[in-house]
Amino acid sequence: MSTQTSIQTSEKPLGRDELAQLVARDIVPGSFVNLGIGQPTLVSNYLTEEQNITLHTENGMLGMGPAAEGDEIDGDLINAGKIPVTELPGASYFHHADSFAIMRGGHLDICVLGAFQVSATGDLANWHTGAPDAIPAVGGAMDLATGAKDVFVMMTLLTREGVSKLVEQCTYPLTGVGCVTRVYTDKAVFLTGPDGVTVRETFGCTFEEIQELVPLPLKTAVKY
Repeated sequence: MSTQTSIQTSEKPLGRDELAQLVARDIVPGSFVNLGIGQPTLVSNYLTEEQNITLHTENGMLGMGPAAEGDEIDGDLINAGKIPVTELPGASYFHHADSFAIMRGGHLDICVLGAFQVSATGDLANWHTGAPDAIPAVGGAMDLATGAKDVFVMMTLLTREGVSKLVEQCTYPLTGVGCVTRVYTDKAVFLTGPDGVTVRETFGCTFEEIQELVPLPLKTAVKY
């Protein structure tokens, strides 16, 4: 008799856009959200009007819409990653200092960030690998990690060398301590916190296969 845990919800690992769709679906309607640079910016393309999500970008905008294409592109209207974006009705613009006041003042419900590593207790490392030739890129991540009520991370589960980015303890310089609540990867969604890591669902693999890849004890979510 098979003892594999039945939490697999996809027959194959998720691509970047599929993962962005999943994150967008999980964001609570009415939330104020910041999307970090890189993969998290894709989330804006999959938010629905019915969700009534207000997107904040740290270079000074509330009410950001999806990425701009074709004639929509305005060189003066970009997000923090310098990607052309659109504006939604009611959008507003403000000074960089005011933008950081929003981030630091606890006014964001969720931020979605990339990461080099996330620890079992939700520590985040996403600004520097510590390598001698690496260029540090902290930006506003520290402010977001400590100021947002929830921190979601989007990343591949494994490095190019096949090493898990979800670890018992981060070995890279930390961005925030105990701040990550959820980790979205191509192979699984993980819930993190003081009590350890719970696997919410898997993509293209079983819980047991995920446990073989991740070097820390994992639990399964009965309901999600």
